Amino acid sequence: MISDTSKRSSKGEIEDLIRARYSLIWVTSPEETRVEESLKKLCVEREMRLEVWSITEGFKVIANGQGTRDVKDPMKALDHVLRGEGRALYVLRDFHPFLKEPAVVRRLRDAATELRKTKKSLIVLSPLSKFPPELEKSISAIVDWDLPTRQEVEQAARKLLPNAPPATQQLVESDPTYMENVVEAALGLTLVEAENVFAKAMVRTHTFDLETILEEKKQIIRKSGLLEYYEHREEFSDVGGMDTLKDWLVKRRNAFSSRARDFGLPLPKGILLIGVPGTGKSLTAKAVGALWQMPLLRLDVGKIFAGLVGSSEENIRTVIKTAEAVAPAILWIDELEKGFSGTGSSGQTDGGTTSRVFGSFITWLQEKTTPVFVIATANNVHQLPPELLRKGRFDEIFFCDLPDREDRRSIIDIHIRKKKRDPGQFDMEKLIDATVDYSGAEIEQAVVAALYDAFDTGNDLSSDGLLHTLKEIVPLAITMREQIDTMREWARTRARLSSSRGRGTQQKPQGGWMAKYGATKGGLGDKAGENTGDDGERKLEL
Repeated sequence: MISDTSKRSSKGEIEDLIRARYSLIWVTSPEETRVEESLKKLCVEREMRLEVWSITEGFKVIANGQGTRDVKDPMKALDHVLRGEGRALYVLRDFHPFLKEPAVVRRLRDAATELRKTKKSLIVLSPLSKFPPELEKSISAIVDWDLPTRQEVEQAARKLLPNAPPATQQLVESDPTYMENVVEAALGLTLVEAENVFAKAMVRTHTFDLETILEEKKQIIRKSGLLEYYEHREEFSDVGGMDTLKDWLVKRRNAFSSRARDFGLPLPKGILLIGVPGTGKSLTAKAVGALWQMPLLRLDVGKIFAGLVGSSEENIRTVIKTAEAVAPAILWIDELEKGFSGTGSSGQTDGGTTSRVFGSFITWLQEKTTPVFVIATANNVHQLPPELLRKGRFDEIFFCDLPDREDRRSIIDIHIRKKKRDPGQFDMEKLIDATVDYSGAEIEQAVVAALYDAFDTGNDLSSDGLLHTLKEIVPLAITMREQIDTMREWARTRARLSSSRGRGTQQKPQGGWMAKYGATKGGLGDKAGENTGDDGERKLEL
């Protein structure tokens, strides 16, 4: 049995298989009408009779002939195929439920063998690639029918243009990028889904509204049950610091357009964000969706391994197929190491399930040609399988360190503004000095805690209140200093820093956790008070 891995169209692939006398072909697609239209054109070109069967209508000739046969029993339907004469192609719609019966399976295997001696081929057309193992060698090929091309989607949109207001018609004709964006947003939908959502957008907004089109894609994601559509609640401006990472992402904002293809740019594959917890890795993933105006899909790896034995492999295939169906899209995998950390012992603990799922995932990462950009985050790089870090899986690996002085200024400013206060009313220098070795998440929580305290006492949020709250917090950088030092050492030669300033300068904190807990030997720098520059800043070697 082979799968369709070539870049030929599905119609061209079927033609090759028929010419090669493949007797039993499994075509996977929910678009019966569209598939049968293509098969009809193929049969007309090759002068073959095309007969289509369903449990409700029996057989119907739709190319190079006419007539019907009231044969609704699956066993009799296979007998009809074998008795047929001449060059013919037979299509069985939704035949997979009948393959639970041993007699039907046996008869289909017999038919596959006998048809090899004839000029006839049999296609099982189903929305699922689901068949018993006995048929694995009898099915000559599996073809996943292509979703509509850009040209087909654009034709569906242009059919509605005569009904659109003159302003919309003028916009489409005067701005070529407008229709390109509409088509880009609708790629991954079936032709019927695209036609429906274009009509819905036209009724609702009198134009091809992108939000309405993306709403349709949300429905596809919800139906899968394995992926979560993440609404764009974070803006790119909400991410403080990490200028190198942000610049990298901004430069690839238009890399999925046809203009980028014509320029010779390859499709971006994805990035791996590793580093200290709370430094904005997940926030960045959420904000990219808003920056690029693409659907953001969140994958919980744990859901893949849930359910019945043997379903995990099918789940990862479903995830990949769903992500590709709504492409262009961003696939966000949070805390990747927790999902795939057990690949090494998988053979002894779970019969190799984790290894097989992981193998399918990294092969797809390496070979994918669809515009699905993967953002994976990890807190503990040492738990990641080494195969994942190999060049070619991701475009870049970024290390997200604790924020330096300027990054902390940006983060504090963002969170004070989010609470509808004016940062100019706060002693920013004192706050920056008090937050050395605090992560962005810890700074955010300090602002929230100080706000609660201010509300409780009837006061407003102030610098003194924030400084008091910061003194009560022990940063993760202190409780996990050994692990963080190890991560930095690993990243020094293996990853790219997310901030151009790195962690080269850190000012000694005034009060806060240092005053409370004292200077401990072997902390984040060297001994407390040592390794300082002339400006009183502590130097860290990364």
